[in-house]
Amino acid sequence: MRTEPSATSAAGTARAVCSPGATPAPHAVNPADPVALPARRHLPVQPAGTPVLDVTIPVYNEEQDLERCVRRLHEHLARTFPYGFRITVADNASTDSTPLISAGLEREIPEVRAFRLEEKGRGRALRAVWSASDAPVLAYMDVDLSTDLNALLPLVAPLISGHSDLAIGSRLARSSRVVRGAKREFISRTYNLILRGSLAARFSDAQCGFKAIRRDVAQRLLPMVEDTGWFFDTEMLVLAERAGLRIHEVPVDWVDDPASTVHIVSTARDDLKGVWRVGRALAVGALPLDRLARPFGDDPRDRQLSGVPGGLARQLVGFCVVGALSTLFYLLLYSLSRTAMGPQLANASALLVSAVANTSANRRLTFGVRGRDRAVRHQAQGLAVFAIGLALTSGSLAALDAASPDAAHSTEVAVLLAANLAATILRFLLFRAWVFPDRATSPDDPKGDAR
Repeated sequence: MRTEPSATSAAGTARAVCSPGATPAPHAVNPADPVALPARRHLPVQPAGTPVLDVTIPVYNEEQDLERCVRRLHEHLARTFPYGFRITVADNASTDSTPLISAGLEREIPEVRAFRLEEKGRGRALRAVWSASDAPVLAYMDVDLSTDLNALLPLVAPLISGHSDLAIGSRLARSSRVVRGAKREFISRTYNLILRGSLAARFSDAQCGFKAIRRDVAQRLLPMVEDTGWFFDTEMLVLAERAGLRIHEVPVDWVDDPASTVHIVSTARDDLKGVWRVGRALAVGALPLDRLARPFGDDPRDRQLSGVPGGLARQLVGFCVVGALSTLFYLLLYSLSRTAMGPQLANASALLVSAVANTSANRRLTFGVRGRDRAVRHQAQGLAVFAIGLALTSGSLAALDAASPDAAHSTEVAVLLAANLAATILRFLLFRAWVFPDRATSPDDPKGDAR
């Protein structure tokens, strides 16, 4: 069974053996924090008994399943997990004997901790426990243990090795084996389709109660997550993915719990509200996702390369994608307006509109500049770059007209494509060195990939 969803409100007072700090406010930014996350590293060897993994089990009125779940999970970890671990029972204001059972397990099993909150909400519980934990890898799973525990080590291994930032279990992967009713299957797949269509999410399963995160990432990411209920981990994944963090997916074997107390209708309603809220925040650039960025080339071998500007490869990829899309947009505008305006005027107007769109897209996607600061200046500089491109393409058209006045439309398009290729190369160099010069820093400069 699972904890009940709750309305979003201020974090509840938590009482635990490991006392938590104050729950950070959503979207809070600590000025003392570095701008971007440091490079990932393999976790160092910990002294014997030091927990590397902290597995949280959020519960609400789970007196029937709690002890069986904790003992089974503890036995599995003690037998298979090669590092120190801790199991934290996060009690969401239970009114039955759940607090007594968790306290008894804490007294009996050294690796078990009890954590009590006076307000409900799975997201609230995870935020409180993860914010207070000293383990470098944080995970959670549902108390019903629907997910086969053999997937736990593959889930956290990429986080321990430094390969990934977050990890999720997926019931929708090709090699997953899932036993559940048609109704829940339909709801799960529909929800993930909504996430893909509205928030451009690429992860396959947002709702599986089997996830893990590195603590250094959680410290930056959790203050940005507003939801305190069921949408909490979906919001966390969407923000992490938009920030460019690496999310590892593990196919799982999963058996539905027929006794689950999840209220499907109210949970679906709250999730859709969360999708709208997050989508709106992403659209207006209200989230400081640059604080979650990893430096380009965070493999130590990349930083030993000399003479390669920081972020060059990533910027080239982004610039090429934006350039390809803006070129198609330009050709479409040119083709639609050529008959009415003539080739020269059609070329100028199409190039002007596409140049404004190109500068905006490169500003945000290629060079990572967010907000309105210097936006007008960047557009003015982009228009200067556009003027160079206009001279190049218009000169090409003039040369073609002088050489072959009756040239076919396909020939005009081919000449324009060649001229645009040359203009594109020059545009990238000017964008990098003149329009957005702050991005062109060396790989050793920690500020080179953050704005």
